Amino acid sequence: MNTAPTALITGSNRGLGQAIAHALARTGHRLVLAHRPGRDISETMRRVEEAGGEAMPLTIDIADLDGIRHLRAGLEAALRDRWGSAHLDVLVHNAGIGVFGSLEDATPEDFEALIGTNLRGTVFLTQALLPLLEGGGHVIAISTSLTRHVSPATSLYAASKAAVEAFSRSLAGELGPRGIRVNCIAPGPSATDFNSGAMRDSEELRSAIARSTALGRVADPAEIGEAVAALAAPGMRWVTGERLEVSGGAFL
Repeated sequence: MNTAPTALITGSNRGLGQAIAHALARTGHRLVLAHRPGRDISETMRRVEEAGGEAMPLTIDIADLDGIRHLRAGLEAALRDRWGSAHLDVLVHNAGIGVFGSLEDATPEDFEALIGTNLRGTVFLTQALLPLLEGGGHVIAISTSLTRHVSPATSLYAASKAAVEAFSRSLAGELGPRGIRVNCIAPGPSATDFNSGAMRDSEELRSAIARSTALGRVADPAEIGEAVAALAAPGMRWVTGERLEVSGGAFL
């Protein structure tokens, strides 16, 4: 039987999710690549295979509570069929959305979308998969450095991620006796396709952010993926209830 650790990553078809998948594949994890319906997962599958990893796709919209409720049985069967065990060693909550703008322009629909995906999806997907994480599982939620510093037009997004951090810290205390760790990674400015690729595609924006960053640049997505893999490694098994910011010293 293959005894490699198994990780499930949401939002794995692009950006940070793809980088996290690649990093975990390089550190010996077999992967469940979760993505929204209609998204192309082939590039992530290719990168995982090139890194010597094994992966299977999983279609799920974490804003869909009915879908989450029916997920576990099918996933458990698929894991047993593919790898002989339904245990999840790592659950990475990477899927999320960003709605940016002034408070005057915010709508209830914006608020519901942010909370529904970023917070509610994290809460109830964790709840659904708890039986697969028992006795050694690790939940890693992707937050943002914006829960520490202030940036224009980000209040609702930052609030949704701050709620994820509070949830994760409390959950670490609740689940610790069951052998489940819970931590957060808080990326700083990264050159991904998030927010329509604003950071990735604008040299002017990257230069402006870089001037406010201790290391003088924005992150490559691979650096965030490597931080997640490091946190998931056995050498970090005594770490829980923590927020690890990976921002190159942004806005210190």
